[in-house]
Amino acid sequence: MFSGRSIIIVAIVAFVAGTVASLAIRPAGSPSGADRSAGPASYQTAVRHHWRVPLSAPRSLPGSGETPQWLAQALNTASGGAFNVELFDPGEIVPAFAITDAVRDHKVQAGYTWLGYDQGKIPASALIAAKPFGMEPWAYIGWWYHGDGRKLTEQIYAEHNIMPLLCSITGPETAGWFAKPLQTAEDLQGLKIRFAGLGGKAMQRVGASVTMLPAGEIFQALETGVIDATEYSQPITDRALGFSRIAKYNYYPGWHQPFSSVHLVVNLTVWNNLREDERAMVDGLCMGGVAFGLGLSESLQGPVIAEYAASGVIAQQLPAPLLAKLRVAANEVMDEEAANDPDFAAVLTSQREYQRVYKKWRDLAYLSGDQD
Repeated sequence: MFSGRSIIIVAIVAFVAGTVASLAIRPAGSPSGADRSAGPASYQTAVRHHWRVPLSAPRSLPGSGETPQWLAQALNTASGGAFNVELFDPGEIVPAFAITDAVRDHKVQAGYTWLGYDQGKIPASALIAAKPFGMEPWAYIGWWYHGDGRKLTEQIYAEHNIMPLLCSITGPETAGWFAKPLQTAEDLQGLKIRFAGLGGKAMQRVGASVTMLPAGEIFQALETGVIDATEYSQPITDRALGFSRIAKYNYYPGWHQPFSSVHLVVNLTVWNNLREDERAMVDGLCMGGVAFGLGLSESLQGPVIAEYAASGVIAQQLPAPLLAKLRVAANEVMDEEAANDPDFAAVLTSQREYQRVYKKWRDLAYLSGDQD
């Protein structure tokens, strides 16, 4: 017969062995007894990573607010609850233009932003975010994943303790909203306009007075006359911000931002402390965010433009001579930036070469824009 103590020891050993065996045959973090056939949500695990993620644009803005919300939910679901991503609108915990600073200093674990806002301290960020007269968004995706884009951006941002992940992209923005029609470059002389990135510097070169404002401040600046005109995003987003209530002339093409890339920026220490499978999951879901964001933004613009005439908006293309002058100004600005910053020069050279080679395929393979 076993003693009472022996029976207790055997029971403990059996319990531990059974627990270890059960862990060996179910997913990491899955609670005992979970129904695996029902998917990740059915075996919620303890939160391992609580990320506070500030956004550079409000969640309520259509065309830009949907993708970070999709990403946050996807991370929670795919991880079985191991990731808890909490989103914050601009100004709630971090100003819109200070997100990468907060990530660098580990005030937050990650942020979701347009890297062009870093132009003052990281000149090359403007090219990574949007290049005037640059690639179409799908070509940019190719440059990022299969060219030098990702490698160069990671090298540049590693110096700032940040891991940048391409997490969404949209097509061209509008060239801006104006109260009066544009006919020549002289119409830009002294014009007070909100403009971002390298396009803003090109506008300055042709005589405009440029200022930078976050989304939430633009309408009031237009309404009070602080600025005469503005660009911000695509038609669906601009409509939500109310620009057409004041400025009725909406110009195209979006020469300054043929693509607008958006990145999830993660504190580098936080990133390196993730498990390899967790990094792969975040990276893969950001790739999904690229497809989600581009597909969504392309689907939303046509219906908005179809309503322009009824609301008195005049949508038209910039005069060809003005567009040509802006192209010259943009190239001068980019060449000067490249001469002053080696990282900018490296990104610009890479993008121009990729664009040059890609153009051979695009010009041969794609239908011209005048065909239905």
